Amino acid sequence: MNISALQKERAKYQPKLPQSLKGAVKLVEGAKTESVADQKEIEELFPNTYGMPLVAFEAGGADESREPVNVGVILSGGQAPGGHNVISGIFDGIKKINPESKLYGFLGGPGGLVDHKYVELTSAIIDEYRNTGGFDIIGSGRTKLEEEWQFDKGLEIAKDLKLNALVIIGGDDSNTNACVLAEYYSQKNAGVQVIGCPKTIDGDLKNEMIETSFGFDTATKVYSELIGNIQRDANSAKKYWHFIKLMGRSASHIGLECALKTQPNITLISEEIAEKKQTLSDIVNYMAAIVARRAGNGENFGVALIPEGLIEFVPEMKKLIAELNDLLAEGTDTEKEFKMLRKSHRLDWVASHLCEDSANVFKSLPAGIATQLTLDRDPHGNVQVSLIETEKLLGEMVAEKLSAMKKAGEFAGKFSTQYHFFGYEGRCAAPSNFDADYCYSLGYTASLLVSEGKTGYMSSVRNLTAPAEKWIAGGVPVTMMMNMEKRHGHMKPVIQKALVELDGKPFKYFVSKRGEWAYGTQYIYPGPIQYFGPADVCDQPTETLNLEKA
Repeated sequence: MNISALQKERAKYQPKLPQSLKGAVKLVEGAKTESVADQKEIEELFPNTYGMPLVAFEAGGADESREPVNVGVILSGGQAPGGHNVISGIFDGIKKINPESKLYGFLGGPGGLVDHKYVELTSAIIDEYRNTGGFDIIGSGRTKLEEEWQFDKGLEIAKDLKLNALVIIGGDDSNTNACVLAEYYSQKNAGVQVIGCPKTIDGDLKNEMIETSFGFDTATKVYSELIGNIQRDANSAKKYWHFIKLMGRSASHIGLECALKTQPNITLISEEIAEKKQTLSDIVNYMAAIVARRAGNGENFGVALIPEGLIEFVPEMKKLIAELNDLLAEGTDTEKEFKMLRKSHRLDWVASHLCEDSANVFKSLPAGIATQLTLDRDPHGNVQVSLIETEKLLGEMVAEKLSAMKKAGEFAGKFSTQYHFFGYEGRCAAPSNFDADYCYSLGYTASLLVSEGKTGYMSSVRNLTAPAEKWIAGGVPVTMMMNMEKRHGHMKPVIQKALVELDGKPFKYFVSKRGEWAYGTQYIYPGPIQYFGPADVCDQPTETLNLEKA
């Protein structure tokens, strides 16, 4: 393989493990658990895997030989830095249990399990991918494991390969499906365990036992480097406002973390906008006021961070999108009628089929944004939020507001915009030292959960603001994180998404500083991820974690 000088050096890196996992290990069971909400309903749906205890691994067990274990691993959903190290940790862990243990990777995500497409992951393969970004070792996919026929097809190949367990590496939906699969196999006494690992750069899979999802640290460091570069450019050229959209549809953790790292002039937090029931007009007025005040100080430049899913948190837009999803749902008569129209007639037609309030909002939008809201829906029938150029919507509306302010004598500056969307740039970066260590520990912990016969658990590594040797490894029952939510018209058990907590320390700190950052130019330039050097430069966790544990 042709690899870079950095890749050669990273291949030599040995991820750090918690001290408790370095020698003989013993399992310690804690208190029985219950779901975060809807306890009766969740227990009825998961009679075999509900109420299991928390578990932790401590040093001091008997260093005895064990039977080999065969494990299948699946990468599910979008990429996140560190996935290869989770797989490396599983591989090394099961080989330590017994050198005859085998690891199989199912190709292309959960669909590989159903379609019986797999490869045995040998040391020769694993060693090429240690400490690298991406999911290309076996590929990922978004097939949902929800139907019994899928479970049964998976069981067929599990029996053929003599698998003791499946490890599913994914986000909240993937781990919900892993829990359903664990319950099904337990009910059938199939002899196949299911373990999950917490993955998502969005940072919305977290709770008391899962302090962060892997990949969040690396992705936010990549985005923050780019934001810092743009801030330096803005402060040099002094003539542009940069509107930057950041990944994060359901939560604003990425935006908040990047703001804490870089101190931009404006950062919108979707959860706050929803809490305050702010309208688009409120948001635009807030942004325009900051632009005008900076211009009054002779600073016709700045940087604004905008969460990808922002418009779904604005009440009037949320209502509009819900109506559009119904109006343009695939296969409906209205969707067919819409597609028969000339493109030049479509926006007027849509407006005529909305309620008065939504029609007024729709007609107030720039034509390009209105058109984006009518594009083909995602597989769930919802508007594809990532395709909506929210940054341009706000930029154009702020420009209109400033034009009106100029006519009224309230703004005498200049306003020129540059637009950016940082998404895929962060998903497959080479993992930071933190993520390389964290992911390896998660995988290694998953191997121990398998060896202890556990199922329906998610691998958990905690105490993450301490040095890696002091991290606490264990497992948390997935049912502990669940509640009931309406999905496609039916109540279903799902892992509760973690949104930005408006009474949490990270957000409160941000609020205490955002006024200074808005009107001053107090930019921080984090620079690229550092892999070599002192620990306070290379091994630091996110600002969010540091503030949460302060």
